[in-house]
Amino acid sequence: MTSSVAERVIKDPAMNPGDEPYFEAADKGQLLLKFCTSCSRPHHYPRSLCPFCWSTDLSWKTAAGTGEIYSYSVMRRGAGAPYCIAYVELDDGPKMLTNIVDTDYDAIAIGLRVRVVFRRSESGIAVPMFTPV
Repeated sequence: MTSSVAERVIKDPAMNPGDEPYFEAADKGQLLLKFCTSCSRPHHYPRSLCPFCWSTDLSWKTAAGTGEIYSYSVMRRGAGAPYCIAYVELDDGPKMLTNIVDTDYDAIAIGLRVRVVFRRSESGIAVPMFTPV
């Protein structure tokens, strides 16, 4: 069964203070990660403290936008179904909770290479999702 994002309403993401650069870049087709200049580790979801060393010395970096599926689940019943939720391990390091779109759900597998695509939420916010390479 192929994903059908056109039929599924994508809810607006929760916005936290400081997330504006992330969603502004997404609107331009770029995936950003927060990068800690103290411990040199990127992380996702963007936050104001490094989850590894608690530093506030953070900057934004453009991610490659590629990775592989680390774990996934296909929802075939319920509101908004079918859809696939997954953790994608980015080539840049962190794992990202996301959706897999534009593919046959039966073809999804752990280790499948994916690339970022952006879909619009119900109010027009660009949300990063992934599709097979």
